[in-house]
Amino acid sequence: MMIALVLGFGTSVKADEGMWIPLLINKNIAEMQEMGLKLSAEDIYSVNNSSLKDAIIIFGGGCTGEIISPEGLILTNHHCGYGSIQQVSTVEHDYLTDGFWSTSKEEEIPVEGLSVKFLVKMEDATARSLEGVNDDMTEDERSGIIGANIKKIVAEATEENDYNATVKSFFGGNEYYLFVYEVFTDIRLVGTPPESIGKFGADTDNWMWPRHTGDFSIFRVYTSPDGKPADFSEENVPMKSKHFLPVNIAGVEKGDFAMIMGNPGGTERYLSSYGVDLAVNQSNMTIVDIRAEKLRTMKEGMEADEAVRLQYASKYARTANYWKYFIGQTKGLKRLKVKEKKEREEAEFMNWVNKSAETKAKYGETLNLISDAYDKIKETNLSKWYFIEGIYRGPEILGYAYGFNSLKKELEKKKDEQDATKIVERLQSGVADHFKNYNVDIDRNMFARMMKMYHENVPIDQQPVFLLEVDKKFKGDYNKYAEYVFDKSIFGDENRVIEFLENPKAKTLKKDPALKAVSAFITNYRELAKSAKEANTELAKGERLYIAGLREMSPDKNFYPDANFTMRLTYGTVEDYYPEDAVHYNYYTTMDGIMQKEDPNNFEFIVPEKLKEIYENKDFGPYANKCGSMNVCFLTTHDITGGNSGSPVINGKGELIGLAFDGNWEAMSGDIAFEPELQRTINVDIRYVMLIIDKFAGAQNIIDELTIINKRPCKPECCDKKEMKEQKSEEMLEEAAAAE
Repeated sequence: MMIALVLGFGTSVKADEGMWIPLLINKNIAEMQEMGLKLSAEDIYSVNNSSLKDAIIIFGGGCTGEIISPEGLILTNHHCGYGSIQQVSTVEHDYLTDGFWSTSKEEEIPVEGLSVKFLVKMEDATARSLEGVNDDMTEDERSGIIGANIKKIVAEATEENDYNATVKSFFGGNEYYLFVYEVFTDIRLVGTPPESIGKFGADTDNWMWPRHTGDFSIFRVYTSPDGKPADFSEENVPMKSKHFLPVNIAGVEKGDFAMIMGNPGGTERYLSSYGVDLAVNQSNMTIVDIRAEKLRTMKEGMEADEAVRLQYASKYARTANYWKYFIGQTKGLKRLKVKEKKEREEAEFMNWVNKSAETKAKYGETLNLISDAYDKIKETNLSKWYFIEGIYRGPEILGYAYGFNSLKKELEKKKDEQDATKIVERLQSGVADHFKNYNVDIDRNMFARMMKMYHENVPIDQQPVFLLEVDKKFKGDYNKYAEYVFDKSIFGDENRVIEFLENPKAKTLKKDPALKAVSAFITNYRELAKSAKEANTELAKGERLYIAGLREMSPDKNFYPDANFTMRLTYGTVEDYYPEDAVHYNYYTTMDGIMQKEDPNNFEFIVPEKLKEIYENKDFGPYANKCGSMNVCFLTTHDITGGNSGSPVINGKGELIGLAFDGNWEAMSGDIAFEPELQRTINVDIRYVMLIIDKFAGAQNIIDELTIINKRPCKPECCDKKEMKEQKSEEMLEEAAAAE
């Protein structure tokens, strides 16, 4: 865990730990080069010249992807592309089940609503963001000034251009950085393996090692003929890539240097012992319990109807992913005694604080602020999570109904009909999209079960009066309440919604039971949030002071900030690990494991006949390892989290060797406490990706578009003298070229 290492225990931050800001990677470059990096800091991040950062994208709303050809070809995870693949699938053309491979650009499928972002530049905006801020201000005053400053910075960054910009907080609000993006909206599906490859192992293997999943999919960026971002048009052309990653199929060995660039979503490495306690004893398992019930409800409907299975495949996968994550995180936090470690770190911090009057005046209140805040937050934490998971992310009818609340307000005004008309048009445009993947039976059951769970588990004095009245009226029978709501509401039926929008009336919305229910829950949630606002404000202040104090305490340490879905770089090596006593996990898996796991009666472990033929015939082509087997996945010591899905694993020369797609079960607490002996990143080997594209799909057009390198440094035990001499000569030439 990083904080333990910076509190003066005599150990420097382990190289494999850290989500480093590319703009500042020069601070790490010497260590990286010692480990095997052949590139410069400028090769990794540059504004004026082509660099690795130009090949890294934000894919959709929560993943990473990389450009792998001169014509904007995107490689990302299958689970990142899953929603898009499902969106363009039908029962007749089920690309989730069957896969899809375009044989020409004309066959590539546009995905409506999908976009990707390229980072144009990032800048340190700390001084400008904190201009006018002083220590005598209240937190609200401080926040107001920073917000106004950021608004100005963003406006200037996007003036006279078509870029998007954002300023993000780092180190708990002690630093701020500007990120400028170029957004492309014509993205097309190029290729995807079937679920039986791209999701092999499904929920059973999720977060587990050994892994045998070909978790990849392929898309392409299109632009207007002049190279600018543009919505879909037949006239658009494949993007001319500023930088793309060559594909190295020579394979990986234990100890190889590698790095990952991507957009990690969120970590809490500076979380206090009080925060860990709340997560372990309340938050995590509350989320797990609610999601387990949601998964059970969806699965019932999906198993009964193939069309429903396709409709809910993406929803189910999203819910299941972090259901299992929070189970693993809780176990990890307990097993690794993270709370106890945090308490020791905090004691060490306070020892430093109390050594001088200056530090005591500056940081003396830090831990008291944090502790007192959590005491207050704990009072409404349970109701918060039941609202978020059970209501806000629960029955779709509730969220959809609340989307009509702005129309209700406009209709009640009876003044500006033009404003109401605009809202109606917007709502009409979204009806078909909402109901495309909606099943009323699943949602009705979800509604009944979520309402029942909420009433049974949230403190009575924190429940909306509306729900207590409902419980009394229906005598605790939430199935009957659900039947009533879905019978009377317009929001569970597409035709009712369409009919309403043709002649919208405020009276209809005012009496709609779904809109009444969600409005009551939201009002109640907001009231509870008000009571916790002061505590959250004090917590933010305490955490900002704590992080500032740690950095002041160890000024020579190279700190990294928590993840916040901005571009980061992490570096490490290919390694195995020992999860527990007498158990050893190798650093790679092969297709032998796929065949060992095969179960024709379990959809999670079905192996396609074509893949079995390739395996039985050993038809691995140039992608086989030196022993003639076919590698599938491998492990590295990288520091990643959600958002890094689809990130490229890159060797020391800037070549693609794999895709990151998961973390291991034993280190699920890693978002809070990095455990170097246990924490591993699970990656699909680029050789397996290439095998599927080449031998399984026969997509020669994709293979031809790539720059493929089949070469790795020789080792004395496997190279003859001639090979070693040739390699040495090439290395000398490369060094001479670099020196020039």
